[in-house]
Amino acid sequence: MSNISQAFRNGKAFIGFVTGGDPSIEKTKEFVLEMVKAGADIVEIGIPFSDPIAEGPVIQEANIRALRAGATVERLFSLVGDLRKETDIPLVFLTYLNPVFRYGYDAFFRRAADVGLDGIIIPDLPFEEQAPVREAASHHGVDLISLVAPTTKGNSAEDSDARIRKIAQNASGFIYIVSSMGVTGVRGEITTDLGTIVSALRSATKVPLAVGFGIHTPAQAAKVAETADGVIVGSAIVRIIAEHGENAGPEIYRYVREMKNAIGTR
Repeated sequence: MSNISQAFRNGKAFIGFVTGGDPSIEKTKEFVLEMVKAGADIVEIGIPFSDPIAEGPVIQEANIRALRAGATVERLFSLVGDLRKETDIPLVFLTYLNPVFRYGYDAFFRRAADVGLDGIIIPDLPFEEQAPVREAASHHGVDLISLVAPTTKGNSAEDSDARIRKIAQNASGFIYIVSSMGVTGVRGEITTDLGTIVSALRSATKVPLAVGFGIHTPAQAAKVAETADGVIVGSAIVRIIAEHGENAGPEIYRYVREMKNAIGTR
């Protein structure tokens, strides 16, 4: 069992997200450790990218701030290494394929393993094209986390079920269930039939299932946790950083603590 999967063993997992380097690498380290103290079970660190097609305005703006502040893939690898000296919480990169491709698949995941990165999420990598990335990640002990969205489908209902099963059977770490169509950002209501997606996945795998995109209130988190194994929150945390800048640490702690308490345990 991977370090990521083990994070789900003691209750519902809270997974927080920050954009690496927003407003600085040093502050990102502080904010990650605040989330850890508040009870986060896994932390995702976004590698800032110039064309983040899956992101809404809040995270797009965080990407711009981080890039202007000098965030790079190499500096974020060093950040993970520094965090590893203070916490053993699972750490995951969220990035687009281009930075990984340019670095070189084997070199990227060798470096990831060296610094103690546990997993990676690549939103623009289709399942059918995962093989070379998955092979390199697996070789170095890094989980490639698959996404399943409301639009995950084939040419028919039967094809859709088959594709979801195939994704599930090849999954590692956890499966990221996208709660809503569109880009990231807080939503007033989650209307997707998550129960049906969760049921289909559970019939094909024992890998934990976590839901993200749009979740930002304790009530939403508690509702999602009734069916899923974990709750992912990104834009709400990034918005706190946008509002409070370098002084965001205490607000992040308070927010993550509230959300973690809301999802309870199994």
